[in-house]
Amino acid sequence: MSRLLFRKTGRAKFISHLDLMRTMQRIFIRAGLKVRHTEGFNPHPYMNFALPLSVGTESECELMDFELTEAADPDAIPALLNRVSPEGIEALKVYDSARKFKEIKWLDIEARLFYDNKTREAERLREFFAAPAIVMEKKTKRSVSDTDIVPLISALQVTDLTDGLALISARLAAQDPGLSPAQLISALEQRAPELAPDHAAFRRIEVYDKDMVLFR
Repeated sequence: MSRLLFRKTGRAKFISHLDLMRTMQRIFIRAGLKVRHTEGFNPHPYMNFALPLSVGTESECELMDFELTEAADPDAIPALLNRVSPEGIEALKVYDSARKFKEIKWLDIEARLFYDNKTREAERLREFFAAPAIVMEKKTKRSVSDTDIVPLISALQVTDLTDGLALISARLAAQDPGLSPAQLISALEQRAPELAPDHAAFRRIEVYDKDMVLFR
């Protein structure tokens, strides 16, 4: 099994996870790389993604495991994929890895918060996220519960970029349980609506294991 590290940015951020799976299948076909499929009445390719992104979120560190039917030079695969990839999807590296995606525990994110009233909100945002507890209504696929998100935040910094634009850089729990950058905004909407931005844009920067070691 091989692992692909790739970017998903620009217009590609609007591709849903299901459509991304289909897109990657087509990219490999167009690149002349045959992905191994399961057997049976409904065969599907051996492609497995780590931590599927929400629609509208960019990422510098997407990971996908795949298996080819024929041997190929890992160093040559990114160039083959990039020749036929749509705008916003860029293969960076292919390598062997025995690590399981369940080992991912933390991720670095950036959230850009846009305010139409063009006031500087950084200091008030710092005070909000510095609270000893931030309890919010957190939804999962199965339930809705009140959750203190502070234990799910390893680090968080707020920077004023310009009037009306603040940048949150944070390290968040990735899974079991995880906290998405969009949920940081949900916390503001629920607990401090006056600080909620008019618009927000998110980017995943890096992923780490439980020891804060870069995950690859």
